[in-house]
Amino acid sequence: MQFIDQAEIQVEAGKGGDGMVAFRREKYVPAGGPAGGNGGRGGSVILVAVEHLQTLLDFKFKHHFQAEDGQRGGPKNMTGAAGGDRLIEVPPGTMVYDAETEELLGDLVKSRQTICVAQGGKGGLGNKHFLSNSNRAPEYALPGLEGEKRRLRLELKLLAEVGIIGLPNAGKSTLIAALSAARPKIANYPFTTLVPNLGVVRKLTGDGTVFADIPGLIEGASLGLGLGYEFLRHIERTRLLLHLVDITDLNPVENYHTIQKELKTYGRNVENKRQILALNKVDAVDLDDAEIQELSSKFRGKVFLISAVTGMGLEELMQEIWHLLEVEERIKS
Repeated sequence: MQFIDQAEIQVEAGKGGDGMVAFRREKYVPAGGPAGGNGGRGGSVILVAVEHLQTLLDFKFKHHFQAEDGQRGGPKNMTGAAGGDRLIEVPPGTMVYDAETEELLGDLVKSRQTICVAQGGKGGLGNKHFLSNSNRAPEYALPGLEGEKRRLRLELKLLAEVGIIGLPNAGKSTLIAALSAARPKIANYPFTTLVPNLGVVRKLTGDGTVFADIPGLIEGASLGLGLGYEFLRHIERTRLLLHLVDITDLNPVENYHTIQKELKTYGRNVENKRQILALNKVDAVDLDDAEIQELSSKFRGKVFLISAVTGMGLEELMQEIWHLLEVEERIKS
């Protein structure tokens, strides 16, 4: 699947139907009055979040969306039919901006949540509306109003409670594959993961939590280098960050500081999110390794020694994750 997390579209609501000029023409009614109906309202453009979408790929080739116009008013005081609304499906987590003003119009974080981004035009008044004592036979009606037009910028931020971060080849894809049913591409070269991978990790009770494997960050990612900048936005919504470090690398301590620096440089308060540090691939090193000791002393919380390949330490790691998520939930409530 190609992952697209930004898109720009043009939306246009429907025009209101024109009012009608008509008069009663009935047998045995010698002086029929005005009977022109009002025009129907134009359709609106509405965005709706749906669970089966995970990307903005649908907007790569289609950029213009238009609702139906309202119908003209009819004789015998009949109001014209309203134009149909245009529903546009987007994935949950989509933020909607006015591309001209950069105003945030809405943040669709829940399934079936909607936002009207372009209001349909009102229908024009028929001549029956202008009947008065001084004008018994008005011969004019009002046209329908134009619908709103807008250029929108859509930005997707994945809805995951736990974001897995780390340098390329830290083992993030292997870990999410071990913990969930996700099957990301795994290979021993940088930038194997070119899109964020989502996996649902379940407790024994059956409850699930969404984990996101964020594509490998590198030094300078927050300034636009590599892939990291494109996907750093996806950790903004996470409640917890799992920082994975490959302990078999030549400079694991330096790698740890590189990621922490990028989070701080990126800003948006992501560096202050609660973190767990997990040292991966410990099955290939001595557990008394000096760099393990150094990282354990530098990190404020508990450091977990794991092997995503063998499963070593994963149960203890998950227990801590469940505990911290419960703490975050209590704080939030």
